[in-house]
Amino acid sequence: MNNRSLLSAQKQHLAGLLEGIQRCVYFLHASDASIEWPLTGQYLSDRKKDNDLFEAIAAINERFSKLQDTLGSAMRHSLLLSGEQASSFIKILAIFEKNGVISSIDDWQVARTARNLAAHDYEIDYNEVAEHFNALHTLKPGLFQAARRFVQYAEQELGIAPASADFASEFAVITAIGA
Repeated sequence: MNNRSLLSAQKQHLAGLLEGIQRCVYFLHASDASIEWPLTGQYLSDRKKDNDLFEAIAAINERFSKLQDTLGSAMRHSLLLSGEQASSFIKILAIFEKNGVISSIDDWQVARTARNLAAHDYEIDYNEVAEHFNALHTLKPGLFQAARRFVQYAEQELGIAPASADFASEFAVITAIGA
């Protein structure tokens, strides 16, 4: 593989990640919209056998995690394409904080911690489960804004757009809320 085709493959990879970010936002938004917020422990306890409800909140957890992971991978990959050096993810976050893509490293880490708690803690106290999902719901708009700013960054700074426009219009509408 020559250098041009290697570069082209790397750009295509980032374009795929950008489309993945848009897709994650679309499906996280859809799952989130199916829930009446805020959740309470009593509400969850009263509906403990409501498969549709628990499928939706499980999807929120999965999709929130997937969005943050895909966004992190895309940020890391974009630095490779731009020739920036970052030896750790915290340095990557610092670059994107400086560029205005993420609001702050602390905000990113709060979202990361919230999603990791659910991935590793199988809580049975419905009040704590409700608290966790209410936290994800509250953190979601900030993550959506970071996704919007990153897609714009990739297009403006690297000239790379999402691989397809399949989710572009919905992504624009969803992430415009609070923009």
